[in-house]
Amino acid sequence: QLQLVESGGGLVQPGGSLRLSCAASGITLDIYSIGWFRQAPGKGREGVSCISSSNDVTTYQDSVNVRFTISRDNDKNTVYLHMNSLKPEDTAVYYCAVDAYCSRSPSQYAYWGQGTQVTVSS
Repeated sequence: QLQLVESGGGLVQPGGSLRLSCAASGITLDIYSIGWFRQAPGKGREGVSCISSSNDVTTYQDSVNVRFTISRDNDKNTVYLHMNSLKPEDTAVYYCAVDAYCSRSPSQYAYWGQGTQVTVSS
């Protein structure tokens, strides 16, 4: 049974850092593209970053470019989102999702984790 489990969220002050993890079971992540999405209260789900199955090409939303880094550890079957210089507007539930190709559209992704809350506040 395929399962994605996000972890690493929490409360952090502005300017702080967090590392989110997306651990998979029932699927080998290295042959798939993995996207990170977020959803703030009252807003739609938006794409944050993606690492593709093809040569690990990475893409980022403009608002997180330079501050966030996506990576994968194939030995641990886990994908990470390293978040630095966090801002209050980064506050959201963060989700990882799996599909064959990277896309900014959430509807393209077949499998999702349950999400992890990130709150950036002083």
